[in-house]
Amino acid sequence: MRRTASPLSLILLGLGTFLLVLAPMLAWYVEPRAAVNPIDIDTTAVYKGTGSVFDTEKIETVPNRTITVTQRVRGNVAESEDSGNAVWDVITTVDTDKSLPAEDPHDALDYVPHRWVMDRKTTRPVHCCEEKPHIEGEAYLKFPFDVQKRDYRWWDNTLGGTVTMSYRGTKEIQGYTGYRFTATVPATKTGTRLVPGRLVDLDTPQVLAEEWYANHGVELVVDQATGRVLYAQTGPRRTLRAPGGKEDAAVLLDSRKIAFTTETQKQAVSQAEDDSGRLELVGRTLPIGAGVVGFVLAVAGIVLVVRGRQRPGSSESPQPTLTI
Repeated sequence: MRRTASPLSLILLGLGTFLLVLAPMLAWYVEPRAAVNPIDIDTTAVYKGTGSVFDTEKIETVPNRTITVTQRVRGNVAESEDSGNAVWDVITTVDTDKSLPAEDPHDALDYVPHRWVMDRKTTRPVHCCEEKPHIEGEAYLKFPFDVQKRDYRWWDNTLGGTVTMSYRGTKEIQGYTGYRFTATVPATKTGTRLVPGRLVDLDTPQVLAEEWYANHGVELVVDQATGRVLYAQTGPRRTLRAPGGKEDAAVLLDSRKIAFTTETQKQAVSQAEDDSGRLELVGRTLPIGAGVVGFVLAVAGIVLVVRGRQRPGSSESPQPTLTI
């Protein structure tokens, strides 16, 4: 008798081998290529808080005003595809109840358009594609993928520079846990603005006043897997000083806390759950499952091949002899 492999054993062995090869490919090849920043992003984040703002009609700073900051981010797909990077156009507006609702964002108390270009994998800034301003640091609207428990250099667009966001443990946002980072910004000169002299206590028709910026406190809570910001809080203070002045002469904006609205938090958490779930699926769940199932099937196939199935041999049976 001789042994041969059954079709079932060969199928099990082949399928098991395929899954064993697929498992590391999912973890080492597919998952890193899934962790890229999108080029077709279209999101809006809304911050709300209270504080003092400069009323251009009253020509004075008024306290206890509701402040709304709206940040719209849209990906420029055509330029992203041409450059191979993620090109995001950003419009940030600051409003009070007086300027809301606004049909045109240019009617806001403050209107800031800019463009952020980043490496799709690392989230590092890339200087091309009419980027404005010249953004630096490790993160801006989001952190890199796979956030670590360390400090990060975050771009502050009002400052025109980076601030160090220090890791402060974890915090739960809408039932979802993220990494918490905080920072403050000391009073820093950020530019100049032509204003009536009386705004900075000078007896001149016009003066090139100094613009100063500080921040009482920035807090960001970030999804560890994707780097998406789940919660953002800022405390901006923007003022004017006379040229060479040591003290603030006029307050343009001052708030201790302007933060993501509840709706924005929920949207950010929902998106983070979806994105991190997909990364977990292709980077961990499927590779482990494929590896385990592949091992079991391969072992079963090998066992069946070794056992084989017996069938009659091809040699002829001996013929009976006649005895006389």
